[in-house]
Amino acid sequence: MEIRDATLNDINELTFLMEQLGYPTTIENMETRFKNIELNPDYKTLLATFDGKVVGMIGLLKGYYYEMEGCYVRIVVLVVNSSYRSKGIGKKLIAEAENWSRKNGATGIGLNSGNRPERVNAHKFYKNRGYVEKSIGFAKGLI
Repeated sequence: MEIRDATLNDINELTFLMEQLGYPTTIENMETRFKNIELNPDYKTLLATFDGKVVGMIGLLKGYYYEMEGCYVRIVVLVVNSSYRSKGIGKKLIAEAENWSRKNGATGIGLNSGNRPERVNAHKFYKNRGYVEKSIGFAKGLI
């Protein structure tokens, strides 16, 4: 297994992985999104490959605290192809995300995960990696 940076050449695989996560999209829409993300140095997109095939991704966003000095990283997407789960790929992606975060001066890392029955295993996965439930999220559509 290898972890590497995502590139525009990976759009087909990124699109497939987003669909696996439950967010169907088109290749064209994913390309537009990724081009915007790629332009911002506070984002990092890493891919996991297994036998040369892209099988997972993690998207990171560096942010700055209002309430104290320093910065943090948010995991904004994490998905492993359902055919490759329970092989240590998610663990490796999380470890690489934490390493990138430390190298970029972050003092903390966090994520949001939906409160849906299909996310129960994901919640267990995060807890097993040392992540703790700390807040309730709220969202509002603006369109």
